[in-house]
Amino acid sequence: MKENNVLPYDGEAILFYDNSADFDWAAVTGTLIDTIPWRAETAQLFGRELAVPRLTAWFGDAAYSYSGILHRPAPFPEIVERLRKRAEVLSGASFNAVLLNLCRTGRDSVGWHSDHEAGLGECPTIASLSLGGTRRFQLRHRQTRETITLELRTGDWLVMAGWTQRFWVHQVPKTASPIDPRVNLTFRRMIPV
Repeated sequence: MKENNVLPYDGEAILFYDNSADFDWAAVTGTLIDTIPWRAETAQLFGRELAVPRLTAWFGDAAYSYSGILHRPAPFPEIVERLRKRAEVLSGASFNAVLLNLCRTGRDSVGWHSDHEAGLGECPTIASLSLGGTRRFQLRHRQTRETITLELRTGDWLVMAGWTQRFWVHQVPKTASPIDPRVNLTFRRMIPV
């Protein structure tokens, strides 16, 4: 995977477009938007309750919690299971969970964070699929503050592995530009803690 790494050091983030004939990305996007049981959530951050600026859903073998939000175990819907299998083929990793985000407009966003929870292990591999509207995705090194900016479009996979979650944070910033809804699926392997 290292030959296409978008990170200059301290991790691996492999970006590639999936043009597989097995998926009609427009149809998959519509199905996910229309059939996933999306949740509007409130997070606990710095002692305050804040509305999460996007909709979310969780499927997997284990519960998942962050910022005071608890997602209970839930079976993969058929379309998400197909995408999980594709993520495993492309990344060479095994996944038992997925977090989905729906950014309805450019005002929805994902703030700076890393996926560095105990339940993901020391060096997790996370396969992230973007569908729908093209959005800016940024990675910033925790120490050097170097920032990498990508434009993620429908069918783009970003596989983050190695030390990425320890040394880099990432975000999907707000935009004032008119934009189609964006669905993002982040496949991961949860381990008992």
